[in-house]
Amino acid sequence: MTLLGKLMKRIFVVLVFAGIASSIFADNSLNILQSTFKAYCIKCHGKDGKIKGKVNLLELKSADDLLAKPELLETLLTVLNDREMPPKDEPLLPTDKRKHMITELNRMLSKVAESQPFLPTPMRRMNRFQYNNAVVDLLEFDREIFRLNERLMRRRDDYFKPETKKMPPQVRVSSRPLSKDIDNQRPEGFKGVASFPQDKRAEHGFDNRADHLTLSPLLMESFLKLSQTIAESPDLNPKECRSWKWLFAAPDQVTNNPDKASEVDAIQSRLKKLLRRAFRRSVDPEALDRFTKFAQKQTTNGASFEQMMRTVVGAILGMPDFLYFYETSDNQKAHNKGQGRQRINDFELATRLALFFWSSIPDDTLLDLAESGKLSGPKVLSAQIDRMLNDRRSGRFCDNFPSQWLQLDRLITSVPDPKKFPYFYLVDGYRTSMHMISEPLLLFETVYVEDRSIMELLDPKFTWENPMLRANYAGHSKAGHDVVTQLYKRIPLTDPRRGGVITSAAIMTMTATPTRTQPITRGAWVNSVIFNDPPEPPPADVPPLPEASKEELSKLTIRERLVAHRKREDCAGCHNKIDPLGFALENFGPTGVWRDKYENGREVDVSGVLFNQHEFKTLVEFKQLILKEKHRFIRGFISHLLSYALGRDLGPADSPAIDEMAAKALQGQDQMRSVLKGIAMSEPFLHKNIVSK
Repeated sequence: MTLLGKLMKRIFVVLVFAGIASSIFADNSLNILQSTFKAYCIKCHGKDGKIKGKVNLLELKSADDLLAKPELLETLLTVLNDREMPPKDEPLLPTDKRKHMITELNRMLSKVAESQPFLPTPMRRMNRFQYNNAVVDLLEFDREIFRLNERLMRRRDDYFKPETKKMPPQVRVSSRPLSKDIDNQRPEGFKGVASFPQDKRAEHGFDNRADHLTLSPLLMESFLKLSQTIAESPDLNPKECRSWKWLFAAPDQVTNNPDKASEVDAIQSRLKKLLRRAFRRSVDPEALDRFTKFAQKQTTNGASFEQMMRTVVGAILGMPDFLYFYETSDNQKAHNKGQGRQRINDFELATRLALFFWSSIPDDTLLDLAESGKLSGPKVLSAQIDRMLNDRRSGRFCDNFPSQWLQLDRLITSVPDPKKFPYFYLVDGYRTSMHMISEPLLLFETVYVEDRSIMELLDPKFTWENPMLRANYAGHSKAGHDVVTQLYKRIPLTDPRRGGVITSAAIMTMTATPTRTQPITRGAWVNSVIFNDPPEPPPADVPPLPEASKEELSKLTIRERLVAHRKREDCAGCHNKIDPLGFALENFGPTGVWRDKYENGREVDVSGVLFNQHEFKTLVEFKQLILKEKHRFIRGFISHLLSYALGRDLGPADSPAIDEMAAKALQGQDQMRSVLKGIAMSEPFLHKNIVSK
């Protein structure tokens, strides 16, 4: 189905709905909508048997089967805002009619969304990153239990201190493929502990998506082996484990009292604390009794106290109650807001908060408040969010979210042609891309730690730079060979062409082929990441753009070579949307080096029309227009954050909350932590979907 076909189908939904929603639309509004439908839609979708996109509007007799699809309203608003309807070869929709439709449709969507259920979040397991963090926090380790490739940038200095709200002027970091055991640092991971495979990021989402986190029998076996190897590792010792005294040490070693009765009491009290942490809820007395008897049986069979506790810990780490996150219905205590909306309980809230900000399990403070029923109180919740954002464990949010949001994992496999770009390759085969990764990640950290406006992710007045990255931007390799540990300095920006995630060398390189730029790929990235509006997949019969011959390269620009794709009717809709975004970045070559001309001497043409309404001729003008349309980025960024926080895709029921948070940001509350707090206190975050039986 073409974009136009989908649009016309959705217009019809809106227009039919308008006919039965007299409380929303005045008579004159309804007349305008109906006349607009007749004037701009029916020509291609029903008249004289013409059915584009397999949509025949004349066959649609009732709205009953369409009113249950409010997601269509969201798409319609996007298309109207972006001026994608009607198509360019059809009469333009007058500005007053367009504004009227957008206003009324926004009101309609808000009205409909209030009665819609939130999308359910299925029971899901921990992903690898969460599992590591949960074990580290549960057993109070000072280092990771296994190497985390999810962490694309490693901090070599103890500079991440969000409580200070200040980043130092320079930092030492390393990138994932460059992270070696250097500077007398302890090896990553415990002896004898091997991780399970890395979880894949969703195509337009994150690796914590519930619908992706299934548990096969093979993976379950891996989890069981993993839990045992952690408990048996020689690195689980008093030096590495801060919980040793209260968890693993024999009671007589702590109290100098060998009394058997005290040992039983110690087992039970320790297990109660451990189980509450591990299972994230009040401890069931029967479960506590079973675990206590299991522990006693181990000692009866000759195990030492330490051995017994290791066995118990190994069992807990492999249990579904630890591995899985799930929420239950409580019809008596929960605050219901219609079908599919129920207030989460305090323990569920504690878990959601910990997963969002720490990628881990709740600490004792959260659990204490949850057990007392105080956590969900607005003042208490606000204070706890502030505490968590100031906690250094929030560094895990900076480790996990921005790299996935920006899709930086794609940079790992970028291999520019070494003959064309020799400066890209460093000593011993290291690539400059490893240094590129840190630039946008350090920018994100700075915005977070210093609580800056989220707009500085696009337009900061500073950047982070090291000699090799500076050399890459200049197109040469004269930068020394300190490739493992990288010293980055914070520098002011005076060149308006640089700065922000969009024009970073990392993004430019990962959206290029080894030999040339890819404007379509770059445009799709901007649309998906910056505006959270991923394009439709291309038709199956569209071949990729072939590599150009030397003769072609001597004559044509990339823009000229792509004309054929834009001429196809089923391709034009998406290309008209993403091509201006991609061509605007053509001044940056395949490794992010600035260029004014192509290799054949032809001038680089970056001109275009943004959102079918704003003309630009230069990259600087393009960046200024994006800032002018900042509401699009703000809403898209908040949507990404909410999806990450909930571990699910978003639906129409989430739109009012997103709009409310975006409005606050546009009114000046756009600091990173204010936005994050808004997510954690929003209706979707505080509610769950309860499927009625």
